[in-house]
Amino acid sequence: MAVDAAPAVPMTDQGAATVSLDGVSLFYGDYRAVKNVNLTLPAHAITAIIGPSGCGKSSVLRAINRMNDRVPIFRVEGKIRVGSTDIYAPSMDPVMLRQQVGMVFQRPNPFPMSIYDNVAFGPRLFDKPKKSELNEIVEWALDETGLWDEVKDKLQQSGQGLSGGQQQRLCIARAIATYPEVLLMDEPCSALDPISTFRVEELMASLKRLCTIMVVTHNMQQAARASEYCFVMTVDDDRAGYVVEFGTTHQIFNDPHELQTRQYVTGQFG
Repeated sequence: MAVDAAPAVPMTDQGAATVSLDGVSLFYGDYRAVKNVNLTLPAHAITAIIGPSGCGKSSVLRAINRMNDRVPIFRVEGKIRVGSTDIYAPSMDPVMLRQQVGMVFQRPNPFPMSIYDNVAFGPRLFDKPKKSELNEIVEWALDETGLWDEVKDKLQQSGQGLSGGQQQRLCIARAIATYPEVLLMDEPCSALDPISTFRVEELMASLKRLCTIMVVTHNMQQAARASEYCFVMTVDDDRAGYVVEFGTTHQIFNDPHELQTRQYVTGQFG
């Protein structure tokens, strides 16, 4: 069943995948940055990763689409699965993985090319659609992110000429144009003003019908507003990050089971 905005685009609400971490530890050389994470994150939901700086939140996120593959001293122990796929299996092509697992970064990073070409980049790389199909994908992605009416008359202008909030929505449009099963967002609003932040949070709520969303945020209000599940991380005496608690956002903020969770969400430390 196609999305209403673009009938020819094969994006369905069945596309989201669970994300499972089974005994996952992340290492940089001899340093263990994250230890023994065991979680299964539900599909079609927004899960926030919260915790103090340096506890490994971004490392976990980057491990899920293999962003650290080019770091020679980085290694993973345990299993990370998207759906039923072991993403570190020898047969897994990390480039193809990123078609399934999109990522949006802390600061907007549109490519130095036109608005149209930014969104078309992934489909051209992975699927090589016909021009008419590519036009539909670009319009659909820009419409999903609320940009179409703002940019439809300047698609050939540079994406870097947009405002900061528009650039971030363009980056989200670029990420969803490949129809990912999972969308990872690393502090996506930290460089944005409150109005742009609100629009991105609205966008996240809309996109969860299409994909599973994981977002790292230091903003407790944002985590409480925008997510349905949270996992809280902190560090042990060896500075290795670990998961303190995982639950619904309501439970984490209103009835935390662990003292460290209560101290963090109430601002007593972190």
